[in-house]
Amino acid sequence: MARKKGSDEGSVYFRTDRNKWIGQYYDTDPVTLKRKHIEKSFSTEEEARAFLRCAMYQKENSIYIEKHGITLKDLMTSILDKKLETNIISEAQYERVQRTQKNVFKSELVNKKIEDITPEEIQRFVNTFRDYSNSSIKKIFEQFNQAFKYAIDRGYLFRNPMAQVIRPKSIKQQKLVRAMTLEEENRFVNYLQNKTIKECPYKNEFLIQLFMGLRIGECLALAHKDIDLMNRKMYIHKTLTRSVNGVTSMSNSPKTQAGNRYLPIPDSLFPYIVEQMRYSNLQENNEDKLLFKPKKNKYTTPENVNRALTKILDELNIEHMASHSLRHTYATRAIEAGVTPVVLQRLMGHTDVSITLNTYTDVFDKYKENELSKVNNYYIEQNLLQPPTTNDVKLDNNTLIIESKANVIEDNTIDIDKCR
Repeated sequence: MARKKGSDEGSVYFRTDRNKWIGQYYDTDPVTLKRKHIEKSFSTEEEARAFLRCAMYQKENSIYIEKHGITLKDLMTSILDKKLETNIISEAQYERVQRTQKNVFKSELVNKKIEDITPEEIQRFVNTFRDYSNSSIKKIFEQFNQAFKYAIDRGYLFRNPMAQVIRPKSIKQQKLVRAMTLEEENRFVNYLQNKTIKECPYKNEFLIQLFMGLRIGECLALAHKDIDLMNRKMYIHKTLTRSVNGVTSMSNSPKTQAGNRYLPIPDSLFPYIVEQMRYSNLQENNEDKLLFKPKKNKYTTPENVNRALTKILDELNIEHMASHSLRHTYATRAIEAGVTPVVLQRLMGHTDVSITLNTYTDVFDKYKENELSKVNNYYIEQNLLQPPTTNDVKLDNNTLIIESKANVIEDNTIDIDKCR
């Protein structure tokens, strides 16, 4: 039964003149302290009752009592802070999400109360990011999805506007991360081997990325205590990260949880790591015993490493690439050597094997035919499939012609029952 119209608890009733269901209640304006009437119309009784339940919850909820509603910006910020407080995300992940939120917070949309934001407004806003990469669009879209799901789960809203919003596709041409060819890698490595650390401060950083596949932040965060010389292993559990304000700091965790990993140090790389440890051990103002410590600043920045890499590539006449391409080169060589996707996923510190497969699709496709040829040869070796003894397939003017020796049925009448 519908409550009495005008009740503080609200009521739902049908208006025949509008042919609509009405959800209505009374609330007190926090500024004027005057009683005000609030109502909305809906196509169904169920929608009207859902609206009323949400409104009653909001009246009793401390957030709504304090702020008379919550803005999208406050909600997004609150969710992120809560994730950090409960250790669901690391400081590095927190700062990465902050960078994403910085793009979202450019719009006045986020300063509106969540119950006042329409699907059309969200769609128009996310569409403005079409010239961003698909990865960036996905992160921005996720911020909206997460915020409104949180609001629905806690009864702040009764309807999720994101259900009607479509994630736009990037119009930006995807920039492929290029791996070095074997010939380029050979020239690059020979160059590094013939340089001292004083001549080329980041030579061993380049070699570690190239032969162990570390992210640049992981590599620059390495300290003496992360190197197990006895067992020739390296422990990856930190990374350098950059805050929204551009400050470089040390995170106590890698980019992802899967980034925590022990990696065996290749025998050929071992002497260079020992060389770097000895060099860094003699550096002043290096209490943390970082392997790569600049003279003046506390941490080495990726920008400095990439500038040094560019100079070397110019000298060797190799196409420009960022240091991340060295990690990509490592993965490419691993695939060429026959390393399986699951093993490569763990070596690279990817959260899921699908990331590995999607990131290196072109490389895997390149060597897919080689793997299939192994299967075909196995069929032949086991006498499961033998090549034809006669050459019945000819190529004539780039047209494939198959000469069939089957008897031609001249009678067009075929007894279907006899063919069954």
